[in-house]
Amino acid sequence: QVQLVESGGGWVQPGGSLRLSCAASGFTLANYAIGWFRQAPGKEREGVSYISNGDGRTYYADSVKGRFTISRDNAKNTVYLQMTSLEPEDTGVYYCATSGRPLRYRSMWRSRAMYDYWGQGIQVTVSS
Repeated sequence: QVQLVESGGGWVQPGGSLRLSCAASGFTLANYAIGWFRQAPGKEREGVSYISNGDGRTYYADSVKGRFTISRDNAKNTVYLQMTSLEPEDTGVYYCATSGRPLRYRSMWRSRAMYDYWGQGIQVTVSS
């Protein structure tokens, strides 16, 4: 069974930090690029970050650049999203997803059509 499971979410005060994990089972995560997406209440699901399966290049949404860091540990079949200086606007359900398709243009990492498998999502709430 192919499965992605997010963990590490919860509630945090503005300015705080949180680390999300995305654990894969049923397939080898090293063969896939990984995207993190989020969906705030009443808004579209948007790309947050991306890490390739080749040279490990990364991309970030402008709104999180400098605050979030994506990384992967292929030995653990896990991808991480470390979030710092969190803001209320970061609140939402966070999803990890896998992509076996190559990027022909850098903006393609934000396209949901690039991804094959999705986790169930995990809630992140930033409030005072």
